[in-house]
Amino acid sequence: MLLGYGTNSIGDVDPLDAIPMLGGLGYRSLAITLDHHTIDPFAADLPARIARWREALTRSRMACVIETGARHLLDPVHKHEPTLVTADREARDRRVDFLCRAIDIAVELSAACVSLWSGVVRDSADEEAIWGRLAGSLGPVLDHAAIRGMALGFEPEPGMAIDTLARYGHLLDRLERPEHLRLTVDIGHLECMGEWPLDARLRPWTDRIVNIHVDDMLACRHEHLPLGAGDVDFPPILAAIAAGGYRGGLHVELPRQSHRWVETARQSAAFLAPLISQESSQ
Repeated sequence: MLLGYGTNSIGDVDPLDAIPMLGGLGYRSLAITLDHHTIDPFAADLPARIARWREALTRSRMACVIETGARHLLDPVHKHEPTLVTADREARDRRVDFLCRAIDIAVELSAACVSLWSGVVRDSADEEAIWGRLAGSLGPVLDHAAIRGMALGFEPEPGMAIDTLARYGHLLDRLERPEHLRLTVDIGHLECMGEWPLDARLRPWTDRIVNIHVDDMLACRHEHLPLGAGDVDFPPILAAIAAGGYRGGLHVELPRQSHRWVETARQSAAFLAPLISQESSQ
């Protein structure tokens, strides 16, 4: 497994300038959140932006994944909107278009995957309507990913329509081609949602994992904490992930620590590197 970091946890500096600094700390994978200040899929100079990021990643010998969870890229006022479960069909189509653009960018950067989530249900629609919106919106995204040969990692997110591994399983049951929707795991989310014991609950899903987010959390509290500051018992869950064959990035995701990102990156590397080394030696 690779020591990884997320651009959403980098503050007060151009993320491009942070790449060599992260490389110097031992990071070998970057989770790039598409956004105004990183790679904006709607920018007029998009090809040039992609080229700059490709060059920076190559120079630091760093792999990458693409994240699609920017707060206000599609809507300057409403966080994360529109989503795959937004009531308005045209709004959902905007999210679909964005995700397809993300897939194209991921191909250009030779990314390991594109990560996505369902979104928050903000109206009183019943369960069947929500499933219909989600499965219907995912259809063209899955088709585009298959055409471009890009893996998709679906992330269960607290507070969203799909918030647990079980709900992710229910989603797969409703898709025509579930094999194309892989899994992004946020380790802290498992703790937050009470999916205990974490290693045992995750083990049946490890062959689907294409991306890992790493953060600590307390049960029933969706707050990304520095590694070692919460309740997550990391060694057994990392052992389960490694045993399942995952060799990609363990991407530190601590956006609330972005104001002290260098110190956070250094501390996180010191926490994770011995665990990664231990699993690699098994």
